[in-house]
Amino acid sequence: MTAQEHLTYDAFVELAAADPAVVGLVLKGSRAHEGMTTEHSDHDLYVILADGATTELSRLTGHRTPELDLVILSLDEFRAVGMPGFERYALARARIVLDRLGGVIAQILANKARLATDAAFHAADAWLDAYANSLYRSVKNDRDGHALAARLDAADSIGFLLELLFAMDRRPRPYNKYLEWELARFPLPGWDTELLLDAANHISAKGDVSTQRRLFAQVETAARRAGHDTVLDAWGEDLRLMRPQ
Repeated sequence: MTAQEHLTYDAFVELAAADPAVVGLVLKGSRAHEGMTTEHSDHDLYVILADGATTELSRLTGHRTPELDLVILSLDEFRAVGMPGFERYALARARIVLDRLGGVIAQILANKARLATDAAFHAADAWLDAYANSLYRSVKNDRDGHALAARLDAADSIGFLLELLFAMDRRPRPYNKYLEWELARFPLPGWDTELLLDAANHISAKGDVSTQRRLFAQVETAARRAGHDTVLDAWGEDLRLMRPQ
């Protein structure tokens, strides 16, 4: 094995903290989520360099072992990660290991954790329409005897629903692995976490139409309260098929 392959997390943090080019270290993933670490968990670490700075640590770009994964980038590049993008949730709940900029790294992470009002509203519009579309297809397929299609559409609808509910709270949707963790610590306003997760589980597994309709009734109420009437009203008479009978 090479010296790089033997590099431990603690050893690297000590090395990086002694390098003046490094202005921040940010740990993401299971190591940043209390109670989610297992024997298989590695350390996913962002190494943030001052803009224009050079360092010998750059030789470790792309370093990846079962112990340590490194992403080395500039401060400007770090600001842009996940904005938008799949990485946004990971950084929204990341843990700061080093912030040499007097809170700048913390503010960058806070910005990633909170969607802008207008962007969140427009995203919620799109996710609401996608959720309604999958729900409608599931109910129709169930009615017409297409059991597999109905279940698949129902499962799809839950993914869109979660995107919608988190967008309505101006938050990035957590990865499925962290959904229960997230809701246990940061519940969605107006939603009973246990009931929501039970419904999501039941719908994903069974595609049960009555459960889908009951859940949609709650979603419709919340969406209209948040100002998304236009999206819902565009469905016209088709809403009747989605609502409890």
